[in-house]
Amino acid sequence: MGFLRNVSPTSDEQIVHFIVYYRPHTFINLYAEKMGMPRIAVVRKERCNPVGCGNYLCIRVCPVNREGKDCITKEPATKVKVDPYLCIGCQICVVKCPFDVFYITNLPDELCKTPIHQYGVNGFKLYSLPTPVFGKVVGILGRNGIGKSTAIKIIAGMMKPNLGTDKDAAFEEVIKFFRGSEAQRFFEQVRDGNVKVSYKPQQIDLLAKTTKGKVKDLLGKVDEEKKLDVIADVLDLRMILDNDVSTLSGGELQRVAIAATVLKKANLYIFDEPTSYLDIKQRLKVANYIRSLAKPDVAVIVIEHDLIMLDAMTDLIHVMYGKEGAYGIVSQPKATRSGINSYLSGFLKDENMRFRDYEIKFLARPPHKESSAPIVTSWKGVRKTLGKFKLETGEGMLRKKEVVGILGENGIGKTTFAQVLAHVQKPDAGMVDDKVIVSYKPQYLDSESTELVMTVLGPALTRYSAQLVEPLDLKHLLTKQLNQLSGGELQRVAIAATLAKDADVYLLDEPSAYLDVEQRMIVSKVIKELTELRETPVLVIDHDLMFMDYLSDKLIVFTGTPAVHGDAQGPFPMEHGMNVFLQGIELTFRRDEESHRPRLNKQGSVADREQKAEGKMYYG
Repeated sequence: MGFLRNVSPTSDEQIVHFIVYYRPHTFINLYAEKMGMPRIAVVRKERCNPVGCGNYLCIRVCPVNREGKDCITKEPATKVKVDPYLCIGCQICVVKCPFDVFYITNLPDELCKTPIHQYGVNGFKLYSLPTPVFGKVVGILGRNGIGKSTAIKIIAGMMKPNLGTDKDAAFEEVIKFFRGSEAQRFFEQVRDGNVKVSYKPQQIDLLAKTTKGKVKDLLGKVDEEKKLDVIADVLDLRMILDNDVSTLSGGELQRVAIAATVLKKANLYIFDEPTSYLDIKQRLKVANYIRSLAKPDVAVIVIEHDLIMLDAMTDLIHVMYGKEGAYGIVSQPKATRSGINSYLSGFLKDENMRFRDYEIKFLARPPHKESSAPIVTSWKGVRKTLGKFKLETGEGMLRKKEVVGILGENGIGKTTFAQVLAHVQKPDAGMVDDKVIVSYKPQYLDSESTELVMTVLGPALTRYSAQLVEPLDLKHLLTKQLNQLSGGELQRVAIAATLAKDADVYLLDEPSAYLDVEQRMIVSKVIKELTELRETPVLVIDHDLMFMDYLSDKLIVFTGTPAVHGDAQGPFPMEHGMNVFLQGIELTFRRDEESHRPRLNKQGSVADREQKAEGKMYYG
């Protein structure tokens, strides 16, 4: 306390007042040490640009460095490095760095003493793990970049944890780390060779790039259970068994990847985002089958961002929270309904932990009022034939300030209809207003382009920074090439680029793909705010019914037979449209009493039968 030589404080309170007023960074450091808080100092090395900041601005402004110590130093591999033991948590480097390179925070010691795994001193840290439970389906719910995939790779044996050091930990060390918990018993089973894992990864597009040959040959090689015929029927693969893997669509690849996972003999099945690219009918089939895998001697773990399907297929939920790219913390297991509602509220009551400063709220919809806003565009009697497939539409229109969702099974003409409206394809017959300008985001995005993000975004950077660049967290991506982006990053860039253009109508095909729950809600808010600001209608095609419920004012519903015939009806008021859609697939939904989110009724349940009898498939 040498810096107090020239004052004569008479009490601890005066000392604290002096430190807080004159040396706030010292107070932060002393308080952190007093409270037992380990400091996390993350350096996002891919963002570091010493030339752009004027030759290591962070080193020059760091108060510890200015006192002659090496808190922030130059590092050949990472450009800069932060010593978390010397760092006082003053946040000056965080504020001054123009490229958002640093993330520095303190964590309560009782919450997380030692990470189960870390990627270097200044890299991501994962605290604890979700625990498989035999006989149960355990869900993992959290933001992208929070460590979900790292956690399940450790559980699957694809990665060895390092327990916060620079070397892999031995099994006995891991078992000791989890002493007295369910995880201890699980890793003892792994050590003794009693756990065999089958894992479906998130990136199913790699399957098409790394595998050659027919689907039936691929699945035949992994068919340890001798159930290929059964699985082919359950997952609707019969029609594509003779197709080459390289020719499959995203939904077909997803179902093939799930089939390859469940055909292996295992007693722990792990599925990382199993419903991406699938329509609601396919999602339900997959959810029901995954649920059926759990037996007294079989455990299942699922990562999923579609909360309706996560709700339907799991028994327990681990909520993962923290800071994307910095650290992730795994909550204690909770009953599914309670876990999802806790996640939406941003507060874990049992652990007294608030991990988000706002709630994600759903509202029971008021009675629909027909809009009298001016019509922007319309269509009537559109027909389009593509090979054996035929698309037909009735009469419809879009009005100012409307967000209209489009629902329907895969292969039923939604994208074809979108391309006709966007003037990408011409109709064979019927009327489409060709005078309106349409800004269109396609379903499949160009992930091979070397174009810079800042070039693609164009007007979004100047005209819509507050409405698009900031909420979609795009600033740190501006100097990257499109082929360097993750799926979620590429999706957010594509959404921003589409919405930033001058147009009369905006059309987004599957904007929720690759996005986590919070990102989907942010995208919803962005779309709604821009719709109001510019008074332009937006059309959205998607399969996540919770996302569509949160976003849409009206619905266009596609009925018919996939790959044969599609019929577009509407736009309908939201509740009417949902009833039309759900009657076609024989599902019913109710509202959760606490959060008001849509929840799927179990088929044949009392609620399901009652709502079907009343013809009220939704909002029951």
